[in-house]
Amino acid sequence: MKSTTQILGKLRELMQRAKVGDSACIAAYIVPSDDAHQSEYQCQHDERRAFVSGFDGSAGTAVITTETALLWTDGRYYQQAEKQLDDNWVLMKDGLTTTPSIGAWLAKNLAKGSSVGVDPRLLSFRVWKPIETELNSAECQLVPIESNLIDEVWSGEGQPARTSNSIITLNLEHAGISVEKKWETVRKQMKDKNADALVVSALDEIAWFLNLRGSDIDFNPVFFSYLIVTNDELLLFVDSAKLPSDFASHQQENNVKITVLPYESIGLQISKIVSSKESKIWIAPTSSYYLTALIPKSRRLQEVTPICVLKAIKNDVEIEGFINSHVRDGVALCQYFAWLENQLEIGAEVDEISGSDKLESFRRSKEKYMGLSFTTISASGPNGSIIHYHPREDTNRKITKNEVYLCDSGAQYLDGTTDVTRTLHFGEPTEFQKEAYTRVLKGQLSFGSTIFPAKVKGQVLDTLARKALWDVGLDYGHGTGHGVGHFLNVHEGPMGVGIRLMPDDPGLQANMFISNEPGFYQDGEFGIRVEDIVQIVPATQSPHNFSNRGALTFKTITMCPKQTKMIKKELLSDAEVKLLNSYHQQVWETLAPILTCEGDDFTLAWLKKEVQAI
Repeated sequence: MKSTTQILGKLRELMQRAKVGDSACIAAYIVPSDDAHQSEYQCQHDERRAFVSGFDGSAGTAVITTETALLWTDGRYYQQAEKQLDDNWVLMKDGLTTTPSIGAWLAKNLAKGSSVGVDPRLLSFRVWKPIETELNSAECQLVPIESNLIDEVWSGEGQPARTSNSIITLNLEHAGISVEKKWETVRKQMKDKNADALVVSALDEIAWFLNLRGSDIDFNPVFFSYLIVTNDELLLFVDSAKLPSDFASHQQENNVKITVLPYESIGLQISKIVSSKESKIWIAPTSSYYLTALIPKSRRLQEVTPICVLKAIKNDVEIEGFINSHVRDGVALCQYFAWLENQLEIGAEVDEISGSDKLESFRRSKEKYMGLSFTTISASGPNGSIIHYHPREDTNRKITKNEVYLCDSGAQYLDGTTDVTRTLHFGEPTEFQKEAYTRVLKGQLSFGSTIFPAKVKGQVLDTLARKALWDVGLDYGHGTGHGVGHFLNVHEGPMGVGIRLMPDDPGLQANMFISNEPGFYQDGEFGIRVEDIVQIVPATQSPHNFSNRGALTFKTITMCPKQTKMIKKELLSDAEVKLLNSYHQQVWETLAPILTCEGDDFTLAWLKKEVQAI
């Protein structure tokens, strides 16, 4: 736990000096998690909220007043925040009915006429508006502060430079569809909406649309840039020094001309388009307030971008790549779990960090491996109850035969992105651990086998994964499913499955890929999560087909056994037993030939044991 006393002191001095109109100073300053592209994960330069608060989870917002410092974060991070925040901070448990929103808290606690400052590049328009509305109701105001106050404090204390790594091209062998074809589809949707220009700030959307990938943010194959799409131009705002050496031939292969402009000139170019055209400008409500405010309200088309939805529905090449990459990844996972079980049997010492390093070494040996898709959650015993835990030297715990071990991990391959969780016990689990595991598994099997109408919102399906837990008063504090990018971000929208409504969810559609990951977490004791990636496919056994609306279901593409030792079979229905046995037969038929060909008899023997029918 780091002390934030001096940091907060310096920040409050800057707040006192910041002048906003007639207001004497800023009464409060908001520090979001976001970067200028509203990315879920940030490069080190943009980890401002972590710097000011000491809390480094991926989601959370800090609010600093002249006397108080507060952090809002969701249920995935309650335990982590409690451990990392020092005495200067108050944890606001977002998602609880007793926790007010940021705007409501500020409106209640600030004096009338107060100004609340925030960097307008780091707050999306969607988040800005409700805070502004709540503040206005209390005769306060939310004001953009162009100079980031955290940067002013941090710059004197070694703030890392913004990353600017080289970009690589993704050829059609892996991308599947040319930029020309993508542009054609987007232009048609723009015409239907009477939009002359589309402003794109989400980094994964830009990378996917242009068949390019980068490494400016750890684990996310993206690069800092903006994109403006018009009927006759593609304007890419990026540091030209990072462009790939084959950028010219890449444009030829994709039959497009991409005009490259300085990254910092995005605001100027939007202003030029506003002044030169009369029709609408399309910008997502998740884009920053700064970019959105440059467009007159009457000219804005504020909807999820067409690129976001197109990216979520995988093409034939991407689908093949997803399936193949998950097979290779499954081999690596089986090799790791077989190795780990053997190490514990012979009395060797393995801890969370050495275990995750070993898993990465197995993945690194696989074809088309490009890196991890997120920091491995290698969690033993009580660490597993921290939903998004990742081991550090000061928290590193031995993996033993006496505790539950949760491993949530994934990789980036040229042809796909993986994310898989397995929970294991290498000794004798308790009856409660077995019951909790079985109820999590029941939810996963129920969700993964359901048939549902095409374009149903993901939120509608969430209860299916929770019911077996809810039946005995248990639950979990995270979503059930998120989209997954194709050699892109491991968390991808606009769809998702959870208790909360995803505001841009277009409805679940064929060839979207999402996670299926219910869980349960006993605070301070253990965590359980079972996660697969599933492909949405047409359902063949739906005689009425929802009145020709179309019936869909899920096809699991993750290939790794689920530990049967943890199961209380009497809690499973016959149908659930059949589903599990069928899945394990598929895993065996898929992976056994590969392990045999590789001569890996050790892992093959482990796999055969783990897939035995129950």
